[in-house]
Amino acid sequence: MSRRKENFLEYRPAHSPANTWDADDAGLVTVHMVHRGVYAAIAQTLFHRPRVSHIELDELGSFVFRQMDGERTVEQIAQNVQAQFGEKADPLYDRLAQYLNILRSNRFIYYRGVDREPKAADEKR
Repeated sequence: MSRRKENFLEYRPAHSPANTWDADDAGLVTVHMVHRGVYAAIAQTLFHRPRVSHIELDELGSFVFRQMDGERTVEQIAQNVQAQFGEKADPLYDRLAQYLNILRSNRFIYYRGVDREPKAADEKR
């Protein structure tokens, strides 16, 4: 019995509902990450750490982030990035794969159909 190998370009990235985000008039995205858990609560109490961090994405990162709807594949997003930024995005696939890996490891996104969907944030957008 053979197993079909997964193709990264067919993955469908989606925003994690555990974090909220917004975009300004220029389209630049800010992700609002709520710090949860015991260690976060201790840091907030003892060291006056903020409950929410605001991560501002650059132009290219914001464009990619806004493309992630859980329906578009990585390949489709790459094509849209190429059309929008051309050579400024090169090396496109290496950069995109690395960026998506960072977003996923920080739980800003997940891959629909591959990962379990994260729980929604406890704060309103």
